[in-house]
Amino acid sequence: MASRISGIGGIFFRAKDHEALADWYEKHFGINSMKTGYIWDQEAGPTVFSPFAQNTDYFGSDQQQFMLNFRVNNLEELVANLKKEGVKIDEKIQNESYGKFAWVYDPEGNKIELWEPLEPED
Repeated sequence: MASRISGIGGIFFRAKDHEALADWYEKHFGINSMKTGYIWDQEAGPTVFSPFAQNTDYFGSDQQQFMLNFRVNNLEELVANLKKEGVKIDEKIQNESYGKFAWVYDPEGNKIELWEPLEPED
């Protein structure tokens, strides 16, 4: 069998104020930006890789070329905490057959999808 990748090793993107944005992601999501030398060790779980049509409005702004999707364990609790911390929240929560979704925005206006996958049934 041919070699394949084993997961996403990093996400790199441009920012207007990269240091402030790195601090925001660390504060609200616990994702370290390498400033302390720590590498984020994420939990194993499902990952979706899906190119979208160029004219999609799913990402919010047509200037946003990609959207982060983070797996979460308790969507409602996280959204409530983010709201208390002053994070811009899309008020809708969407329930699908494969999990719950909510959307928030970082300080530069990037739409972020939060996904609580359904637990597999035994």
